[in-house]
Amino acid sequence: MQFGIFDQNDRGRLPLADQYEHRLRLAALYDELGFDRYHMSEHHATPLSTAPSPSVFIAALTQRTRRLRLCPLVYLLPTYHPLRLAEEMCMLDHLSRGRFEFGIGRGASPHELAALGVDVADAREMYTEALAVIRGFFAAGDSFTHMGRFWQIHDVPKEIAPLQQPHPAIWYALASPDSTVWPAQNGVNVLCGGPVARVRAVTDRYRAEWRIAHPQGGTEPLIGVNRYILVADTDAEALELGRAAWPTFYRHFMKLWHKHGTQPVNAKLPPDFDTLVEAGQAVAGSPSTVREALLGQVRAGGLNYLIGNFTFGGLAPANVEASVRLYAAEVMPALREISAVPA
Repeated sequence: MQFGIFDQNDRGRLPLADQYEHRLRLAALYDELGFDRYHMSEHHATPLSTAPSPSVFIAALTQRTRRLRLCPLVYLLPTYHPLRLAEEMCMLDHLSRGRFEFGIGRGASPHELAALGVDVADAREMYTEALAVIRGFFAAGDSFTHMGRFWQIHDVPKEIAPLQQPHPAIWYALASPDSTVWPAQNGVNVLCGGPVARVRAVTDRYRAEWRIAHPQGGTEPLIGVNRYILVADTDAEALELGRAAWPTFYRHFMKLWHKHGTQPVNAKLPPDFDTLVEAGQAVAGSPSTVREALLGQVRAGGLNYLIGNFTFGGLAPANVEASVRLYAAEVMPALREISAVPA
């Protein structure tokens, strides 16, 4: 088992400069406590994220951490010139001395894409072409050419390359078993969400597809899930904190959808914290309660990677730090020892 952090960096109570500093200090704490990886999302024109440029924030994180791997999850590929993004990735890989990884996606919100001038009807094809450019740039050779529908690149010298060869690890977020085929065939790490039964359907299908594509075996990619996690001295205290924070986060999550009178397609969340806990998408309680709940989810879900979102809805910095420390000291050690796939 490996352990990650996910941070939407949604708008909190602090002034923005202070919020950034708090998040950077938390990253140093994650590094110190033995977490494996830090993930952040990319969102635009919404209080769901106050860090709309993953590369800028990851660059700052490279200077505050020493061991923690750093992974935007995901870059919205249709919103970038892919050659420039590939160059940024190379920079981040060197700034982190080989700790950089990256996730790819086309964007779940049509409203965010439209705000950046991307026609939603073109997003899938732009995503596919952008990924081809990025992978082509990372391939061997002194120059690069790509002639596509959206980008034309002719004989451009490649003066920068990733520190990790052939390239940093790739991640992909998915919502259904049918979406596992491409990442499994290409050895791409995946993140899924939702109730445990849906998660297990995804992990089973991913492993089946991976074995077909890799009959020789090898190191299995990471198959992870994201959960909102709150650990406190007692169950009552943790639930009280979650109930107070969740309405703010939910309001941030839904603001752009409500503005346009629409609803998310896959990433749906309930408006109240108790329903989120009942569905297993949040885990809150004392260390023993959280430990047992997550042990059950990891075994039932067939997971080898667990991502925790500890900062949401303007939770007070002191509460977040206390939760993270309890989790690292009293939950992670038990989870590290279990097998990823239940008997």
